[in-house]
Amino acid sequence: MNKSTAHLGKSTFLALTGQCKASKEIPELTQLSNLYLRKSAYSNALKISAQLRHIFSGKQLHSHVIKLGYCNILSIENQILNVYVKCKEFQDAFQLFGTMPVRNVVTWNTVICGVANCGQNYNIDLHLVFIYFRRMLEGMVNPNYITFTGLLRACVEQNEIDMGKQIHCFLVKLSFDLNTIVGSALVDLYAKFGLVEYARSVFYEIQTKDLVLWNVMISCYSLNSLAKEAFKVFKLMQLEGIKGDDFTFTSLLSSCTTLGSCELGEQFHSIIIKRALDLDIFVASALIDMYTKHDYIEYAHEVFDKMSIRNVVSWTTIIVGYGRNGDGKKAMKLFNEMLQEGFKPDELTLASITSSSGSLSSTAEVIQVHSYIIKYGFQAHLSTVNSLVTAYSKCGSISNASQCFSSVLEPDIVTWTSIIGAYAFHGLAKEAIECFQEMLISGVRPDRIAFLSIITACSHGGLIKEGLYYFNLMTCEYKFVPDLEHYTCLIDLFARAGLLDEAFYILSLLHIEEVGSKTLGAFIGACKVYGNVELASWAGEKLFLLEPTRHVNYTLLSNMYASFGNWVEVARARRMMRERCNLKVPGCSWMEIAGEVHSFVSSDRSHPQDFELYAMVVILVKVMKEEELMC
Repeated sequence: MNKSTAHLGKSTFLALTGQCKASKEIPELTQLSNLYLRKSAYSNALKISAQLRHIFSGKQLHSHVIKLGYCNILSIENQILNVYVKCKEFQDAFQLFGTMPVRNVVTWNTVICGVANCGQNYNIDLHLVFIYFRRMLEGMVNPNYITFTGLLRACVEQNEIDMGKQIHCFLVKLSFDLNTIVGSALVDLYAKFGLVEYARSVFYEIQTKDLVLWNVMISCYSLNSLAKEAFKVFKLMQLEGIKGDDFTFTSLLSSCTTLGSCELGEQFHSIIIKRALDLDIFVASALIDMYTKHDYIEYAHEVFDKMSIRNVVSWTTIIVGYGRNGDGKKAMKLFNEMLQEGFKPDELTLASITSSSGSLSSTAEVIQVHSYIIKYGFQAHLSTVNSLVTAYSKCGSISNASQCFSSVLEPDIVTWTSIIGAYAFHGLAKEAIECFQEMLISGVRPDRIAFLSIITACSHGGLIKEGLYYFNLMTCEYKFVPDLEHYTCLIDLFARAGLLDEAFYILSLLHIEEVGSKTLGAFIGACKVYGNVELASWAGEKLFLLEPTRHVNYTLLSNMYASFGNWVEVARARRMMRERCNLKVPGCSWMEIAGEVHSFVSSDRSHPQDFELYAMVVILVKVMKEEELMC
C-alpha cells in the first residue's frame, strides 16, 4: 500500500471513533491483512461518518475504497451512499447511485427515505421518491416496510393524499398493511390530513399493536381535536398492559388543553410524576403549555423551575405562556435569562417575545428584539417579521411597521394581514385598501382574517361603500360564511356612519347569544354619539341579559344616559351594578419614557412624582380653558 492510503488509517479512523467514545486503539485500515476485517473496518468507519454527518471523512473513505478496489462491493457502496444522503449531499448521492451496476432493496431504500426525509429544505423535488419507487419495481426489486414508510412520509411532505391512498391499496395487496411499522405510518398519514375514520380503520385492523402504534393513534385524535377519543384509546392501551411513554403523555396533555380541562391535566400530571416522566424535557414543556393555556401560570412556572435540564423548547414555552397571559415584563425577563444561560432562541421564541413587547407598548424593547433578529439573521423568517409589524403598530410606530413589511420579498397571507391590520388600527383606511388590492394582484388569496382587517379599516375610516364592497366580495366571490366578528364589523361600519337603523336590522337578524357583548357595546357607543336613546336602551337591556355580572356593561350604559342628562337611568344602572357585580377593577393608562413604562389609574397617588404630575395637570387644564375662551 502507498503512503497516501495509509494517511487515512489511524488519524481519520480514530478521529471518527473517538467521537463515538471508542476506548481501544484501532490499527490502521491498510495494515489489516484479513480482507474480511478490512472491509468490515471500512464499513464501520462509513457508518460513523453517516451518524456524525462527517462528509469530509466520508469522501476520504470513498476515495480510498475506490483505490483499494472495494467499489464493487454492494454493502460498502450502500454505506457510502448512506453517508452522502445523511449529509444531504444529494448531487453526489445521485451520481453514485447512477453508477452502481447492482442495486438491492437497501440501495433503493437509502435514496427513497433520504429524499423523503429532506422535506422541502434542500430544493429537492419530492416526486423523485415516487419515480425511484417505480424504477425499483421495474428493476424487479421487492420493497419492504422501510420502503413504504419512506413513501408515506413523502406523501405527507408533498400533501399528496391521493397518492397515499394508492400506496395504501398497494400495501393491502402485498399484506403489508398489517405490519405495525407500516400501519403506524398509515395512521400518521391519515391523521395529518384529518381523515380520522381512515386512520381508525387502519388502527383496528392491526391485531398486534406496539407502543408506537398506540401513540400515533392517540396523537391522531389529539391533532384533530378529538380529546375524548384520545382518552378512550389511552384507557384501552392501559387495559392491554402498555403504560405509555413521553410521547403518549405529551399528546394527552395537548388533548386536555383542547377539552379545556385543567383538572384532567392535573390528574395526568400526577401519573407523570409517579412514572418519573416529569424529568423529560418534552413532557415538562407540554405541562407548562397546558397550564399556561388554562391561565395557571404559577403552576407552569413551578414545573419550569423544577426542570433540571432545559432546552430552547422549554424556554420558549414558558415565555410564550407569559406573553399569552399578558405579562410582557415577565416574558422579557425570562428572555434575557435565556440569553444569559447561553440558549439561542428560535423564530418562535423571537416572534413571541416581539408580541409581548408590542403588548407592553414598549417601543424600546421592540427595537432591542428587532436588533437581535437582524443580528442573527432571523429577519428571513416570516413569523418574526409578521410579529414585528404587529408590535410596531401597537407601539404607535406605523412607519417602522411599514418598513418591516417592505423588507419582505414574498409576503404570505399573514404578512399582508398584519400590515392591513396595522393600517386599520391607526385609522389609515386608504393605505389599508391599497395594501389589500396589492395582495390580490400578487395572487395571494385572502382569508377570513384579511377580510376582517379590511372591513375594520373601512369602518374606522368611515368608508361605507368600500366596507360593503369587501363584505360582499368575501361572501359572494370567495364564499366565506361571515362569522360573529364580521357581523360586528359590519354593525360598527353602519353605526359609526350614523346608520343606526341599518345596524339595528343586522342585530335583529342574529340571536342575542351569538351577538356577544362587543357587538352590543359598539352599537351602544354609536347610539351615544348620534343621540338615539331608545336603541341604546334596547341594546343595554340585551347586554344585561347576556352578561349580568360584568360591570363594564353597566358603566357603558350609565355613561350613555349621563351624556343625555338622564340621571334617573344613570342611578338605576349604577344601582344594578352594585347589586350584581363585584368590585370594579379600575382601567389604567400608561406611557413609555426613556424605556420605562409608567402606569396610572384614576385618582392615583402611588407614583413617586405624583406631586409634579398633578401640578402639570392643573397647568394643562388652565391652558385648555384659556384656548377654549379664545375660540
